Amino acid sequence: MFRRLMLGLLVAAALAGPAGAAEVKVAVAANFAEPAKAIAARFKARTGHDATLSFGSSGQFFTQIANGAPYGVFLSADRERPERAEAQGLAAPGSRFTYAVGRLVLYSKAPGFVDPRGDVLRQGRFEKIAIADPKTAPYGLAAMQTMRSLGLEGRLKGRLVQGASITQAYQFVDTGAAEIGFVALSQVVNARRGSRWIVPSRLHAPIEQQAVLLRRGAGNAAARAFVAFLQGPEAKAIVRRYGYEIP
Repeated sequence: MFRRLMLGLLVAAALAGPAGAAEVKVAVAANFAEPAKAIAARFKARTGHDATLSFGSSGQFFTQIANGAPYGVFLSADRERPERAEAQGLAAPGSRFTYAVGRLVLYSKAPGFVDPRGDVLRQGRFEKIAIADPKTAPYGLAAMQTMRSLGLEGRLKGRLVQGASITQAYQFVDTGAAEIGFVALSQVVNARRGSRWIVPSRLHAPIEQQAVLLRRGAGNAAARAFVAFLQGPEAKAIVRRYGYEIP
């Protein structure tokens, strides 16, 4: 009940409009970079506030926030770290919510290389497969869970190339450092070339991406308005356009 009341107040504040333009620093999980840019642009047009975005792995951001980094809002690629932020008093109580549910994709720049069922993983016609670091990046963890579910973790372990974030994992594939890689659907949803397999969600834990208003942002009008805007229809339409699901 308190959480619903808190979110309702945030939405009402955003609709009322700010007394003056303000700025909020937003820590954004790397997989959500493109939709976040589009949302920030619409947010600026609607409210006059500026959202300054930083992109990286959720684990690295949580460490920075715990050490006093000046972010007002945290958009994580999982729910674990926003929950921890809330539990450790780093977040405004009742502000945590799911803004997107991500989808994992096996991707190659080469047309026809990745088949519609992902059998390329068993066939082994590649030298390297890129993933994000599973210790800090939820999409990397989902990739490991997928390989484990398929019984391929041991066979593919020696071929893994790990990126610090899902952005770097994608770059490995894009530059040819790895023939294939596990990336976020949002990174390739508009790609006209290449081949991909959208990993069935049953093969890994749900990639439930949660946001939280941080304690440093609780008194910032722009931070409160951004959290509210992210839950509104315009932001949700952008989220869907980039291949995410809305809870």
